[in-house]
Amino acid sequence: MENRLGRYAVWIGVALVGALCWGVLALGRGETVNAGWMLFAALASFAIAYRFYARFIQRRVLATDDNRATPGERLNNGQDFEPMDRRILFGHHFAAIAGAGPLVGPVLAAQMGFLPGTIWIIVGVILAGAVQDMTILFFSMRRDGKSLGQMAREEIGPVGGAAALVAVLAIMVILLAVLALVVVNALSDSPWGAFSIAMTLPIALLMGVYLRFLRPGRVLEVSLIGVGLLLLAIIGGGWISESSYAEAWTFSGVTIAIAIIIYGFVASVLPVWVLLAPRDYLSTFMKIGTIVLLAIGIAIILPTMQMPRFTEFASAATGGPVAPVGPLFPFVFITIACGALSGFHSLIASGTTPKLIQKESQVRMIGYGAMLMESFVAVMALIAACVLDPGLYFAMNAPAALTGGTPEAAASAVTGLGFSVSADTLNNTAANVGESSIISRTGGAPTLAVGMSEIFAAATAFLGGLQAFWYHFAIMFEALFILTTVDAGTRVGRFMLQDLIGNVYRPFANASWLPGNIVASALIVAAWGYFLVVGVTDPLGGINQLFPLFGIANQLLAAVALTVATTILIKMGKLKYIWVTLVPLVWDAVVTLTASWYKIFSSDPRIGFFQQRSEAIDAYNAGEIYTGASTLGQTQQIITNATVDGILSIIFALAIIIVIADAARVWVGLIWGSKEPDLQEASYEESQLDVDGSVLEPVGAGASSNRNE
Repeated sequence: MENRLGRYAVWIGVALVGALCWGVLALGRGETVNAGWMLFAALASFAIAYRFYARFIQRRVLATDDNRATPGERLNNGQDFEPMDRRILFGHHFAAIAGAGPLVGPVLAAQMGFLPGTIWIIVGVILAGAVQDMTILFFSMRRDGKSLGQMAREEIGPVGGAAALVAVLAIMVILLAVLALVVVNALSDSPWGAFSIAMTLPIALLMGVYLRFLRPGRVLEVSLIGVGLLLLAIIGGGWISESSYAEAWTFSGVTIAIAIIIYGFVASVLPVWVLLAPRDYLSTFMKIGTIVLLAIGIAIILPTMQMPRFTEFASAATGGPVAPVGPLFPFVFITIACGALSGFHSLIASGTTPKLIQKESQVRMIGYGAMLMESFVAVMALIAACVLDPGLYFAMNAPAALTGGTPEAAASAVTGLGFSVSADTLNNTAANVGESSIISRTGGAPTLAVGMSEIFAAATAFLGGLQAFWYHFAIMFEALFILTTVDAGTRVGRFMLQDLIGNVYRPFANASWLPGNIVASALIVAAWGYFLVVGVTDPLGGINQLFPLFGIANQLLAAVALTVATTILIKMGKLKYIWVTLVPLVWDAVVTLTASWYKIFSSDPRIGFFQQRSEAIDAYNAGEIYTGASTLGQTQQIITNATVDGILSIIFALAIIIVIADAARVWVGLIWGSKEPDLQEASYEESQLDVDGSVLEPVGAGASSNRNE
């Protein structure tokens, strides 16, 4: 009894700390707020959510059963299906879901102030994002690891399912292209980053062979080797950048794009244990380690949030100058996708991960827990952006057409926005991070790197600060963070395409069939590779054009996932629990369809794709160069890109409306009894593995044990 009271006392204390921190963030009357309040508000909220809400979903809503064999155990083929140590799988899953979104989105959304983004990141992940990841992982696992699109077709019906399959596949292509584009922007003309990232490939191959053939089961041993080699790769990258080999490791954006396309194909075709899982596991040390160090640095120096709670752009009809441009509602909620609610995660949760999980109860740790970790990354990114001087922030993130490209012009432009920064400050910041210029370094990644470097430099002031080192370390960290999502996402896209083609030609439905593997991988890579190259060569900047489409597509994909989850819960007889997925579904649908409306019908060319297309056509027909282009050829390219983006926005919105409407028809039939539930779960089979993946020893006829958490 005393132990129970003690446990509750601890959680009451955590809740009080969280409430105090939230109160200071939202209601404090001071001009500035210490970043520590945001840090501890997030930690307290996440701890309570994982302990209570995630546990409630696992036990009451999903009713996981560790006596039931997972597809990794039943269908183990040593390639796509294999029960994996939960620690390695957590790392693989986290590395796969944590891409550009939690790093870039919060930085871009900071133009509205720190409070809107903070609320959405923390509340959104607890009630929506982590719920989606956990439920879809469980439902896919119960269906032999089927993809989200295939589950939609089987659980909702042919109409909604077909719309979901097409929408999911098209959205997946855009997501992968944008993720890869951020990598290209981070590695372009960076020999340090290019060398360090390239070295992770042979390190991962070594880890895969070591763990499978040389020292099976020695997870800690191979981890120490991998981390040591990774640190050497980072140090080697710094040496390369200062040596005569720097030019050999300096690549253009198009060259890096082609290399990523080739890498995506190879990673998709190879068995998961060879490259994908060990590389993601290796990357996780870098990801989690850096974020933990950043949190420690914030806790040590307790920097002040320079960005206000709300900027004047939060109430402006067209938002601020930082892309994606648009009003606070709904654009903050599609700018910050990963870290709060990300449909892309549902593809991982119904892709590689359900084929590798050992026990059903691990969906809480891997599904809900990994998403909380990604949300924490988003909080750290938001802090790193908001501790910068707002004038410096807008000088870095405003487009070149506004800043003029020179320190003097940028300082004048930022002053016109209501903030102030001097030309000397811009020059000194560039010099401190070892760059020639930091003006209009749009896309969020450079801003995050500057913010991280200032925090790390302050924490290591006794070593001389080392801000230039920390800046380039952060750039490399961002690229590594994102690239792991590209390889896992490509593999998931291959699974989806094989599922789709398998409905017509059955051999393709076998995910391990090599010819289907190669063909599907080539098709999915060619699709996102096209948009990647278009983004790299876009006159208006690929991030400016593709990121809002990425955000809308991502959140619409989440709507598909939550619709499928709600449908399955009703079929399972869990009607009283459907609020768990239905409430976030309604919010997500309202937000993203509103954003789609803006992108399709807005009369502001900075927001509406078709308005931008119309004005670019007028300029082209008049023989004039459209704003942002330097030639008539680039004006034509803007017309083409705006047309494609606008059409995709319409397709995405219509497909999601069809999916939700068709699912609602199924819900009504199930609830009123006119339709019998038809679950597509795989047959029950008793598990022969313990919680650590070892084969159970017989303990007598009929003996059994409840191994639920």
